[in-house]
Amino acid sequence: MSRALPKYNKRRVTFIGGAAAVALSGTVIAGFALAGETPDSGAENARTLAGPGTITCPDVRSKLPAVPASAKAEVDRNLTLLNTQIQEANKRLVDTVGQGGPNFVQNAILGPLKDKRVSTVNRIATAIGRTAAKPQGLEALAACTLNGAGTNAGGGAAGKPQAGGNASSAGNAGNAGNVGNPGNAGNAGAGTITCPDVRSKLPAVPASAKAEVDRNLTLLNTQIQEANKRLVDTVGQGGPNFVQNAILGPLKDKRVSTVNRIATAIGRTAAKPQGLEALAACTLNK
Repeated sequence: MSRALPKYNKRRVTFIGGAAAVALSGTVIAGFALAGETPDSGAENARTLAGPGTITCPDVRSKLPAVPASAKAEVDRNLTLLNTQIQEANKRLVDTVGQGGPNFVQNAILGPLKDKRVSTVNRIATAIGRTAAKPQGLEALAACTLNGAGTNAGGGAAGKPQAGGNASSAGNAGNAGNVGNPGNAGNAGAGTITCPDVRSKLPAVPASAKAEVDRNLTLLNTQIQEANKRLVDTVGQGGPNFVQNAILGPLKDKRVSTVNRIATAIGRTAAKPQGLEALAACTLNK
């Protein structure tokens, strides 16, 4: 009996150590996935169980035409920015596990990421278009998806896997959870969103650009109306930064894209207005 007991204890220690190793390996796998690595099938399963999933976006570089030498530095800088945006979104996916309502991931992470990517691919297209044919349709590469969502759910049935193994519906990762945290910046009074006026800051608009400029000025107003509606519809949702992250931030990104299109339209036949992006940020007034 005195010999059997140490042997039993040894087996027990080995088992505990093995369990710790498994837990650690799951953490490492999840970390690699968030860094953008392509896991094998085993790592994919572990990541699905261990983390909130990862965001995948269409590759822009492979869809570009030949880049003129004069545009290469600007294009490369914006391609790097696209990668940075994905990394930041994946980090936010981890940092906000369990926050917001069932649409939190779409509204606060994927939506803003798409808007940022629209602005970035538009800058790429504009840079190439200065000395070569401007590439068309790059905006179609802006939308990203959430893959392999696992334990990102705040609770309940929202995280049930669908066909294909992804959890939740509409890419929301079952992120239902802390709805109605106190201190939400939009609560009972909702308030209204106010944005700087762009029309009054424009130079004379060439006749050839008038239709496109007017269309985008109208879009700016529509964006504000939609943001104000969302402000009312989401009263009580999210944490203290919900309004900034899910409404004001995405609105700014949309406005950046829109004022860039206005500047580009004018710049085709006249001096391109500078500094319009400074008019993109909006504020919440109670």
